[in-house]
Amino acid sequence: MAADNKKIVKELIEAVGGKENIASVSHCATRLRIMVRDKEKIDQDSVENIDKVKGAFYNSGQYQVIFGTGTVNKMYEEASKLGVAESTSSEQKQEAKKQGNMFQRAIRTFGDVFVPIIPVLVATGLFMGLRGLLLQEAVLGWFGLTPEDVPANLITFTQVLTDTAFAFLPALIAWSAFRVFGGSPIIGIVLGLMLVNPSLPNAYEVGEGVAEPLTFFGFIPVIGYQGSVLPAFIAGWLGALFEKQLRKRVPEALDLIVTPFLTLLVMIFLSLFFIGPVMHGLENIVLSGTVALLEAPFGISGLIIGFFHQVLVITGVHHVFNFLEIQLLEQFGSNPFNAIITCGIAAQGGAALAVGLKTKSKKLKALALPSSFSAFLGITEPAIFGVNLRYVKPFLMGLIGGGVGGFIASLFQLEATGMAITAGPGILLYLNEQIILYIVVNLLAAAVAFTLTWLFGYSDKMKEELEKAS
Repeated sequence: MAADNKKIVKELIEAVGGKENIASVSHCATRLRIMVRDKEKIDQDSVENIDKVKGAFYNSGQYQVIFGTGTVNKMYEEASKLGVAESTSSEQKQEAKKQGNMFQRAIRTFGDVFVPIIPVLVATGLFMGLRGLLLQEAVLGWFGLTPEDVPANLITFTQVLTDTAFAFLPALIAWSAFRVFGGSPIIGIVLGLMLVNPSLPNAYEVGEGVAEPLTFFGFIPVIGYQGSVLPAFIAGWLGALFEKQLRKRVPEALDLIVTPFLTLLVMIFLSLFFIGPVMHGLENIVLSGTVALLEAPFGISGLIIGFFHQVLVITGVHHVFNFLEIQLLEQFGSNPFNAIITCGIAAQGGAALAVGLKTKSKKLKALALPSSFSAFLGITEPAIFGVNLRYVKPFLMGLIGGGVGGFIASLFQLEATGMAITAGPGILLYLNEQIILYIVVNLLAAAVAFTLTWLFGYSDKMKEELEKAS
């Protein structure tokens, strides 16, 4: 199997113009992201005909090749062994600056900061779901217990599992921001921990009215930033830039002492007295706007978000919603956004499934059926880029299905206990009284997209006409 993967990567390297045309290679959950020097040297047809490739496209300054979850990690390892993924992070950043517009680069950088911390937030969401399931009165009743019978120490243990990541979220974000922007990650961790130091009034307690903010200079309110995102992100970004400038100016003999000292001193002062209050205020405005949209009457928010979310997946800017989901979980302990977007994901799977079952083309069937399965597991890129978007109408039918499912999810106020997992695996975020409704809205979204695609969205005649035109 490893030999097959090595052969695939070699073919891919040749198809994108050889090693000399590759500046660097990275990957996300499903895509191998190749920073190419000249996109005109890419042989698109050759890439799409390579075994295990489920689609490929150029976006945001990168050539993105879809392999699917799990497979992409193995391909990246083979690429590393062949020496095409060994560019330094600074070289990759310099190359990235040349490609994509300012908005695309900003979104890509935002995603680079948040993607590495998502796994722990996923785990936290699963812990929340499991705790919610196990502590339900009905479940406890199976064992002859009531909520009062649950030991206090066990409750404390579950709180350690579910609360830690959000309590120390600024440390995770500041660490990742320092890493992305070229600073020392360990300084980022310490700066983030300073923002949630127990000596500061706890943000949750201040929000509940149990504690009062500290007042400096007579007018600046200072609190801890447990669960906050923007203050740590901005502090990490500026802190990394400041540290890099210091290292250029501080003599090497003094660098070990002076640079960390000044970086932490200056950045904690700025973070607590300026960045924190300003960004926390902005954070509250963004959160309020999001909540207002999600609380729009008659399921309007679900209809809009469920329809358009997969359009944003095409552009790659959907990572920006990680910030919103984190804020929803931190503030309310639940995530209605997840419940809506998962319908759009299931719908794209339903559309791809219709294409796979309806077509007589063995090649398309072999692509569409596994792609639909991948979508039902929460990864839609193979279905979108490999099937639905290629024939356009299946993608549109998937959008309609997502809108219908999102409408129902919003109407019944379906809410997840976590984030980042959707569709089938997303069931783990609804292990409470919502689980049946969650399954129903996803099946409904997929069924609508499947039916519309079968009736109006695809035919082999359409496939033949498209191939002739191309």
